[in-house]
Amino acid sequence: MVQLYNLHPFGSQQVVPCKLEPERFCGGGRDTLFVAAGCKVEAFTVVGQELCQPRCVFSTLGRVLRLAYSEAGDYLVAIEEKNKATFLRAYVNWRSKRTENSRVCIRMVGHDVEAPFSETFRDQMSIVEMPLSEAPLCISCCPVKGDLLVGCTNNLVLFSLKYQIINEEFSILDFEHSLVIHIDNITPAEISFCVGYVAVMSELEVLIVKLESDPKNRESVNHHPHKTTNPTKQAEGISNETSQLESDDFVICQKPMELLGEKSKQSGISVTLESTGLAGEKIKYFHVRHLLYRRFAPDISSCLLSDDVRLHSLQLLPIYQTGSLTSDRKNSSQEKVLLSLFCFFSLPHVGYLYMIVKSVELLSVYQYPEKSQQAVLTPQFLHVITSNNLQCYTVRCSAAAAREEDPYVDTTLKACPPISMDVCALRIQLFIGLKAICHFKNHVVLLTKADPETVPERRESPKRFLSRKGTSVNPKTPPVAEAGWNLYIVNTISPVQLYKEMVDYSNAYKTAKTQSCIHLLSEAHLLVRAALMDASQLEPGEKAELLEAFKESCGHLGDCYSRLETQHSHLALPYYKMSGLSMAEVLNRVDWAVEDGPQKYERGLIFYINHSLYENLDEELSEELSAKVVQMFYAAEPKQLPHILCSPSMKNIDPLTAIKYLRKLDTSGFSSVLVTLAKAAMALKMGDLDMHRNEMKSHSEMKLVCGFILEPRLLIQQRKGQIVPTEFAVHLKETQPGLLVASVLALQKNNKIGIEEADSFFKVLCGKDGDTIPQLLVDFWEAQLVACLPDVVLQELFFKLTSQYIWRLSKRQPPDTTPLRTSEDLINTCSHYGLINPWVNVLISSESLVDKNYMEDLSKLQSLICGPSFDIASIVPFLEPLSEDTVAGLSVHVLCHTRLKEYDQCIDRLLERCPEAVIPYANHELKEENRSKEIIDLKVSFEVYHNGT
Repeated sequence: MVQLYNLHPFGSQQVVPCKLEPERFCGGGRDTLFVAAGCKVEAFTVVGQELCQPRCVFSTLGRVLRLAYSEAGDYLVAIEEKNKATFLRAYVNWRSKRTENSRVCIRMVGHDVEAPFSETFRDQMSIVEMPLSEAPLCISCCPVKGDLLVGCTNNLVLFSLKYQIINEEFSILDFEHSLVIHIDNITPAEISFCVGYVAVMSELEVLIVKLESDPKNRESVNHHPHKTTNPTKQAEGISNETSQLESDDFVICQKPMELLGEKSKQSGISVTLESTGLAGEKIKYFHVRHLLYRRFAPDISSCLLSDDVRLHSLQLLPIYQTGSLTSDRKNSSQEKVLLSLFCFFSLPHVGYLYMIVKSVELLSVYQYPEKSQQAVLTPQFLHVITSNNLQCYTVRCSAAAAREEDPYVDTTLKACPPISMDVCALRIQLFIGLKAICHFKNHVVLLTKADPETVPERRESPKRFLSRKGTSVNPKTPPVAEAGWNLYIVNTISPVQLYKEMVDYSNAYKTAKTQSCIHLLSEAHLLVRAALMDASQLEPGEKAELLEAFKESCGHLGDCYSRLETQHSHLALPYYKMSGLSMAEVLNRVDWAVEDGPQKYERGLIFYINHSLYENLDEELSEELSAKVVQMFYAAEPKQLPHILCSPSMKNIDPLTAIKYLRKLDTSGFSSVLVTLAKAAMALKMGDLDMHRNEMKSHSEMKLVCGFILEPRLLIQQRKGQIVPTEFAVHLKETQPGLLVASVLALQKNNKIGIEEADSFFKVLCGKDGDTIPQLLVDFWEAQLVACLPDVVLQELFFKLTSQYIWRLSKRQPPDTTPLRTSEDLINTCSHYGLINPWVNVLISSESLVDKNYMEDLSKLQSLICGPSFDIASIVPFLEPLSEDTVAGLSVHVLCHTRLKEYDQCIDRLLERCPEAVIPYANHELKEENRSKEIIDLKVSFEVYHNGT
């Protein structure tokens, strides 16, 4: 289906001042048009919309049958006919051609040029003649590399572009006859070539293959023809049968066929590579990969077959890598990187557009209202001519390429209109006697030739060419009007100007809330996107204007998907993100006024606001907008209301308004612990502590913890990438620290918060910076050990706790708050805390330790060392701050060395510092097999020591 819009993509026109009737013409780069007539080629400089001036003229060998220009290498190539013989010639350095009589150098392809002639070649045009064993039928230049492909009756010949170095300062452009592609069972009428992709078209067949440079298959290339793809027996049978049955009385028509990928080998067309490069030259292509074969059947609905039912306008269109569309990043590399490739070909009434890089896929089908004669594909449009109309259609190349370029398209971050969207005709413009068309830059070149009886009408037609308001159309009278022909340059308007017209046009559909509004705005978006992808065609300063239009188009599409009830309402989110609009700006675009009945909020807007409020956006809505958001969600998604109120963006909400809506949830039968916590948070914000306490008492601590799991932002928020405790968390720290620690532990257990984030949260909450560790964080570490969380690295947690215990003991630093758990609690509830060895109590009792907190930290450290999971060797280097001069320090050192089985060293220390602990130590620590001897030795040593003292 093709939708028709009466837009104005064509802005103005001018007449090319040709002296003779054009036979062939083509665009040359950014500013040149080549026109071949008779045995001459005229080059015209095209600047702006009103200036087309003759540039130079050069003679050809004969009448030009085909003409092509290559921007890579800046050369013109032509198939010329003289005395019923055809020749292939390339015109190099044509810009130096000053006058028609200027000297020209003619040389044969591949012949070396001697150094003394360097200055001659520098200042004059060169004609490179390329001899072929068969007559050339068609030509194509690679738009990326500049290589030339020539189609002959039974093969395709590839000439690789290269530069012949004359000296250090000068080199000349040359070609190398590098490859012959033998193709059986198809005679090329048109060919197209782009970075190894080859498209061949006959009257009713299209074949697309890729020449690949895989060295593993090097044996596929030979210096003598060798078939790499054998036609199937079935295809051979059909061919033989056809040749036998065809006569004056019968015409055998093969069935239509479409074969994709490797299946296209079954087409019966044999493709063979033959390398013809010079010895020692690097072979560029090694084997063939088949991509597409399509065969059409002629229309036999009428009694007579029409000779005009044939394919035309074969074209490969490359799209290059551009980088992010929403940034002004410049690519440092000047080399074009192919992103995606498209192939177009057409029947008289139907055109076909395929994408053929990563996979072969039919992108669009174009149904023409009239019989077409020729078409040209550009990144933005498809231009088609009939006998009396110039038609402009939209294309889906940019939508397909966007998905190849950006992996985030079709996510919550980015979006792009679908490639399956119906194509549309932007304009069907009247022209009389259209014969041929070409395109370059933003110019469409048209050749018209009216029948003799319509010449007077044709003279008046340019005056009626455009009716667009504000469009400047200055037709010029052709030099030879009576000849009945003209060559026009029709200038397409800038993408931004056409984009604005499409947006204005879409306003007619906005109030009706139809899909047509989305469709037209999607077309406008793709128009701008395609222009940004075709960066080589942009003028300085034009990219910034296009980027602004791109963002604006995203905003318009976001508005459509947020307000229209469609199955793709979720696309409001990525389009609004791409638009760069803030949440407040989006909300200000919403029409909040409703005349009759309750306000209805569409799914797209709800989805966008809900998702945005869940993100950690550094944007705070005003009190007025916050109230509107609450009203919206109460009406459309009441279950989300408690979550919405916890967003940092809703910081400015009036607590009374929030509580009013939360209470409505209760009265309507919607009650949960999450609603309770939301009301408690709002009560705290108002300073109503009584209301806060009453809400908190209405549920058990276990249910409250579950409520915090459902909405972690009640306790923890992020602003500008930093962890920020809420006012609720600060209040719990003072009143219910146990509930706070349990809640954060539950968040970690449910993957709502990471280990480092939790540590940072407690440090910020307690106002501790740097390496200072608050007791509440120590309580959290201890709770982690008790809970045995699977994602916690035990040894790392042991190190955190022991380091903190050692630091406090060495500094005699008491905890800043009362610990939530005693050492006895930890020993009874956590398997990682072991029972303290009995001899330690003997050692500790020898000295009075009156500080309760000091004793608790010491007991926890001793218990942790006595536990089964602790890696003692890892902590020994950190015991240095804990001096052995104190009983506490001695007990820790002896415990650690005992775990390391250094019994002799431990006994010596105990004999020296606390002899009464030696026997309990020996009884507990020494192994059974050595116990008797060790005890006897200890008793003797003890008596000697005691008598000595």
